[in-house]
Amino acid sequence: MGHTKMSRSYFDEGDRLGVLITQAMGDRSGVLDYLAPEGGCHLGAFVEVPLGPRRMLGVVWGEGEGSFDRAKLRQVQRVLDSAPMRAGMRDFLTRAGAYTLTPLPAMLRLATRAPGLGDTPGMRKIYRRGVGLPDRDTKARRAVLATLEEYGDLAFTLKELAEMAGVSTSVIKGLATQGVVREEEAPRDVAYRTLDPEMSGKSLTDDQAKAAAHLQQAGDQGYSTTLLRGVTGSGKTEVYLEAVADTLRRGRQALVLLPEIALTQEFLTRVEARFGAKPAEWHSGITQTERRRCWKMVGEGGAQMVVGARSSLFLPFRDLGLIVVDEEHDTSYKQGDGVLYNARDMAVLRASIEGAQVVLASATPSLESWANTEAGKYTRLELTSRFGAAVLPEMRAIDMRNETLPSHRWISPSLQAAVTARLARGEQSLLFINRRGYAPITLCRACGSQIECDQCDARMVEHRFLKRLVCHQCGETKPMPTVCPSCQAEDRLAAVGPGVERLTEEAVALFPDARVATLSSDMYGSARALKDQIAAIAGGEADIIIGTQLVAKGHNFPLLTLVGVIDADLGLHGSDLRAAERTFQLVRQVAGRAGRSDKPGMALIQTHQPEHPVIRAISPAMKKTSGAPRRINGVRPACPLMAGWRASSCRPPTPRRCLTLAMRWRAMMLRCAGSGPRSLARRGPHRTGPGAASRAAVGQGRQKRGAARGAGAMGGAIPVKRKSAAGGRYRPAELLLTPSSPTLAACAGPRGR
Repeated sequence: MGHTKMSRSYFDEGDRLGVLITQAMGDRSGVLDYLAPEGGCHLGAFVEVPLGPRRMLGVVWGEGEGSFDRAKLRQVQRVLDSAPMRAGMRDFLTRAGAYTLTPLPAMLRLATRAPGLGDTPGMRKIYRRGVGLPDRDTKARRAVLATLEEYGDLAFTLKELAEMAGVSTSVIKGLATQGVVREEEAPRDVAYRTLDPEMSGKSLTDDQAKAAAHLQQAGDQGYSTTLLRGVTGSGKTEVYLEAVADTLRRGRQALVLLPEIALTQEFLTRVEARFGAKPAEWHSGITQTERRRCWKMVGEGGAQMVVGARSSLFLPFRDLGLIVVDEEHDTSYKQGDGVLYNARDMAVLRASIEGAQVVLASATPSLESWANTEAGKYTRLELTSRFGAAVLPEMRAIDMRNETLPSHRWISPSLQAAVTARLARGEQSLLFINRRGYAPITLCRACGSQIECDQCDARMVEHRFLKRLVCHQCGETKPMPTVCPSCQAEDRLAAVGPGVERLTEEAVALFPDARVATLSSDMYGSARALKDQIAAIAGGEADIIIGTQLVAKGHNFPLLTLVGVIDADLGLHGSDLRAAERTFQLVRQVAGRAGRSDKPGMALIQTHQPEHPVIRAISPAMKKTSGAPRRINGVRPACPLMAGWRASSCRPPTPRRCLTLAMRWRAMMLRCAGSGPRSLARRGPHRTGPGAASRAAVGQGRQKRGAARGAGAMGGAIPVKRKSAAGGRYRPAELLLTPSSPTLAACAGPRGR
């Protein structure tokens, strides 16, 4: 980007300017030279430019490079009807792209994920109070007129007016034909209703009031990052809503990031109760029309507050003053394809550019955030008790070594007795297992083979409710086979291990009179259907809830007093260096669903390792037990890693490729430090053929280096084979892994050795 100049703020017609387009152009930066359109344009303007026979969306990024022949330059076709991209947003995209090793065109695509930005403003029908009275007086018609008169000249859509008046849409249309209700055409992209920060919220406890006062003081100072740690049910939401109110009083915008779409509706209801209106939404569950409206209103200042998923961080805010990352430890904030980023980290980056405040809220903070508080980079606030009469649930471990349990069952007698007691008292129980589907493995009892995905070689998971096998790695699906694909044996396929569907089957058999509800992300056709089911459960329409990690955070079930964790050992082992941390966070989060009202709660954790530090840990102990091995081995958050290739007769890869390789071989890193023996999952083109030799070489190198280093620092080179671009041959190479500076850099040696 060294050729792009940012000094000019306006370009007259015919001036040379640089336009960043969403199309990658080989090794180019994505900024191409054009001539300013008729009437000129501002720096940051969204424009439509010709690229060959196509028309591309772009942003005026600065002055043109100047080396291209002016006579051959093409003119910008038109300036779009959108607020120009501000300097802070352009700086954010540039710095985020540099940090994540992502080309700028890809960053721009991420920032323009709204349909029809180049379209003319759409129209919709709205309804206002007309003149006269209806020819026939009915209760429904009186309700419509009363609603319109209550809100004065405010206009409603057909759906909004019908919902507020409690009538069908045909009643309104009948009044419109008589002129009693006036039907008008209005622009679709209208501003959202104004939020009132002066409305009184819930009364705060002393701890909450102190935390809210601290956030208010931090808001006066511009940029700051605060870790708001509070036990489940302590009222963290009410605290940061006070920070939102303070931001709105200053005339600035607020963004609240949520980890799950299913949490959105309940949160929107709380916001509406606090500020008198609903904020803007941005996630995959909203319509394309609403996405366009949200994107445009954010840039024009017509949206004071946005509640959204991780991608809402890239909306073109006019004056962003606060970013809240709720459940900041959640893995859903990590983008795993396309542009690779962590929304928690990018929120801190954007706030530092915008001079905004960041609040990271969690009951079980990530070790990275905890390390930043200890280093003095973040401020930490603590909420140590639950709100009101609610108390923290009692947590007990069930030693499965002492339980007599048939091989086909997973609910222990102790847990079964606890559920039966809750059923007798009319209370709810939650049985939690972090596995979707019916069973994680489908095994042939004749030949011993397991059914694997044809695309990526991961084990396929049986989803009995769907009658299909699904790969949770790449999404591939296929019908459930009747014969073994390997030996063609009939009726010898067996489901091995429990999933949420199998647990539901067992619960129905053990508790035949109970109402059992299953919550899993792949069992509902839409986000709205899932929200409706959660609302029904909160209303007491289920006795036993079977759920995955979908139910672990954010939900409030007043009647829920028992949580049973079926297999707490599931995430304690493996190649992920965060396995213990994530298990601790997940168990504590799901345990926090119990006893959130006036009834005491209990969490029973089934485990074969009750003496494991994570099972016994409270938060300070967890920080110590999980953080120490990372410091010893020199990995995050103690020290970032640098990765690169040294290959013979191979062209050194791009930094982007190095980042991808570093993530792909993360399991190998741990084994080099002496981690547990677990086979490396195969991916992509390394499934068959030369890939097998590659894995063998990796295994040999792993054993030698693991024995040599033990628990020492990770470093050195790991021999692997890399497939060349031409001919499909595999060539010798080495994957370099070493602790490095905060910026991930590529290391590539000479092409020959």
